[in-house]
Amino acid sequence: TIFEALPKPGGMLGWCIPAYRLPREAVDAEVKRTKNLGVEFVTSTQIGVDKSVEDLLAEGFEAIFIGVGAHKCRKLGIPGEDLKGVLDALDFLKEASLGKKMDIGERVVVIGGGDVAMDAARIARVALHLGAKDVKIIYRRSRDEMPANPWEVKETEEEGIEIQFLVNPVSIVGENGKVKALECIKMKLGRPDQSGRPRPMKVEGSEFTLEADTIIPAIGESPCLFPMPQGVRVSRRNTIVVDPFDLQTGVPQIFAGGDVVRGPSTVIEAIIDGKRATRSIHEYLTSTKEKK
Repeated sequence: TIFEALPKPGGMLGWCIPAYRLPREAVDAEVKRTKNLGVEFVTSTQIGVDKSVEDLLAEGFEAIFIGVGAHKCRKLGIPGEDLKGVLDALDFLKEASLGKKMDIGERVVVIGGGDVAMDAARIARVALHLGAKDVKIIYRRSRDEMPANPWEVKETEEEGIEIQFLVNPVSIVGENGKVKALECIKMKLGRPDQSGRPRPMKVEGSEFTLEADTIIPAIGESPCLFPMPQGVRVSRRNTIVVDPFDLQTGVPQIFAGGDVVRGPSTVIEAIIDGKRATRSIHEYLTSTKEKK
């Protein structure tokens, strides 16, 4: 049984990754194939809210795999972040995928340098029901340090989206509770930091303002964990700690994988973890029954 918080199966693959990167037909085919194997989908059911892991164990489930991903967008930590018109990137992509009409105005600023930032900018620029005329991306390092795939950056620029490098947000300016502009400062690169990339440093006196109707932060994601049973350890990165070989947590019946263990990662790595966990769960259930 798969418990899905959203009203339709597919998770982030079907709701947040744009169709030009992952065709909806491919996701739907995988869901259909899974159903045909006899798997039951329970949608609109959020574990941690509608049910707890303890509830599932009490209902008779003998093994549980947690693969809730990393869909909690990191905050900028600057003044004005609570203004109307500031949209988390993943929420924005999900709403656009659902075909909801959003009033994002004509001027959009996306903050970040990863693939999610590229997706958000492209959707804001080219989606017929959104169609912002002026979309900019600001990134605090140079092009060489961008985590987005080079071809994604190239395609983004080809669609008329300007990328301003070595620029960092300082504060969001509002008027009547709504976004009006983004105050920025130019940056320069210093010595490498813990990530191995040059550390961005402020250029004093280089402040400037970008007018904006909508601001979309896309500076990374982290797992949005629900209360874990006693014995399941959570790291300082807010990820679930598992045995690296069998993906088993500190509770024998509970396994985990994908972004909730690795942190933000790739679709392929999540699929690999799902397959590894499947083998481990099979071995666990088989050995448990043999002991009985």
